[in-house]
Amino acid sequence: MTESFFFSLFFLRALLAGCFLALACGLLGVFLVLRRDAMIGHGLSHVAFAGVALGLILNLMPIIASLLVCLAGSLIILRLKDQGRLPGDTAIGILSSAGMALAVLLSALRKNFSGDLLNYLFGDILAIAPVDIILAIILALLVIAAIIFSYHQLVFMTFDRESAIVSGVPVKRLDRILVLLTAVTIVLGIRIIGLLLITGLTVIPAASALQLSKNFRSSLVLSSIFSLISVASGIFLAYALNIAASAAIIFVSLFLFGAAFFLKTIKH
Repeated sequence: MTESFFFSLFFLRALLAGCFLALACGLLGVFLVLRRDAMIGHGLSHVAFAGVALGLILNLMPIIASLLVCLAGSLIILRLKDQGRLPGDTAIGILSSAGMALAVLLSALRKNFSGDLLNYLFGDILAIAPVDIILAIILALLVIAAIIFSYHQLVFMTFDRESAIVSGVPVKRLDRILVLLTAVTIVLGIRIIGLLLITGLTVIPAASALQLSKNFRSSLVLSSIFSLISVASGIFLAYALNIAASAAIIFVSLFLFGAAFFLKTIKH
């Protein structure tokens, strides 16, 4: 009875933190996909992995170390794109490789924490703490606030970046806001989705929403809904079937994408 109670408590924590994280992923994902920055989450997840390894080897809190390294990495990507005149995918690929190489090097230096690294790679819903719920709520509120206060500017720069720059839209500042929020989202998603699959939650629900939405606002709403359904259903399936929550969440999101793609196909 006691064991069941504590497992249920962990389950509720994962569900709460996961739903707020899903909201942030759903909203940010639409901008990332339309800006052709969908893979920035993949690159930052590799950088975050290096931060986790650094935290473990220095006996620091891995999440804090990962957050600091990931935030720095997100700014480096922007700098490479702007001043290095590199395409976005090239800048992401360079930093992604650097992050993974550093993580492999650090893990080779200290072989006794390989088990801990696996938890961060694949997620661990039983590791969800009350502070993770609070951080997920704060992240969701920050994303919502950023979109509300800069909605028209964000939409303008998403669809016509050059005209937005000419019109005086603070494109570089908004770029930094989006990429920093994405970095925080990646790190906070480590507990539930894991570093290897968190990118899927920022990309797949948004791609699903864009199959069905008629305008930009509806794409934001649909992406958030699909993301919430994916996380909630995935955690329920993981709890009921005793499977990995990260895999269940991504498979649900893939199912939703397949359904959305099919509906779009038959409509045309």
